[in-house]
Amino acid sequence: MLELDEAVKRYRSASEEVLAVDRVSLRLVAGEMLALRGPSGSGKSTLLLLGAAALRADAGTVSYEGRDLAKLGERESAQYRLADVGLISQNTHLMARVSALENAVTKLLLGGVELHAARRQGLAWLERVGLGEHAGRTPEELSGGERQRVAIARALAGEPRLILADEPTANLDSERSAEVIALLREQAREHGKAVLLVTHDAEAAASADRVLALRDGRLAGEGAGARQHA
Repeated sequence: MLELDEAVKRYRSASEEVLAVDRVSLRLVAGEMLALRGPSGSGKSTLLLLGAAALRADAGTVSYEGRDLAKLGERESAQYRLADVGLISQNTHLMARVSALENAVTKLLLGGVELHAARRQGLAWLERVGLGEHAGRTPEELSGGERQRVAIARALAGEPRLILADEPTANLDSERSAEVIALLREQAREHGKAVLLVTHDAEAAASADRVLALRDGRLAGEGAGARQHA
């Protein structure tokens, strides 16, 4: 579903050039949850943004179902993120002073879902992440972990086929973290989604089918996840 072939991404400034992703090749298929681990600054978030077509590779290719993402126009890239991708970033980017439910349905509404149907779907996803009773609260009334779960509900509400999750459990306690990882694993194994999970959490990574390590922008090795141990 998502494939990187010798992908390279550099960040340039007046004083230096940083090679964030250095000739990375990987393939993520439907029904698989792949965990990506590595120290801060190793290029993990950049790799996710390449997969979301939010950044373009400087060399190599990043493709989704055979489509080279670098060849998508701005409108096509936005439509790809809206229709095919569920992006969970470290920054929740919630709209201030509007309810959790209204935040959860933003992608659905942008995708043309009728308001009543969008709210019904959004509420169902808030319930899946344990926030059904808080649907009317604004981000200012929610904890950091609760805001993170609203962002997860928003990302999953449109039933994306590709889920890109950047430290989705960073603000959650151990119980909620386990619930979120179980939900992502369910999306892969029972619903055929492809999940790329960036995490520092060893327990979360252990739930994945494969675990890849990224260091200084390069893949450093592969470990077995849950399926290999099953």
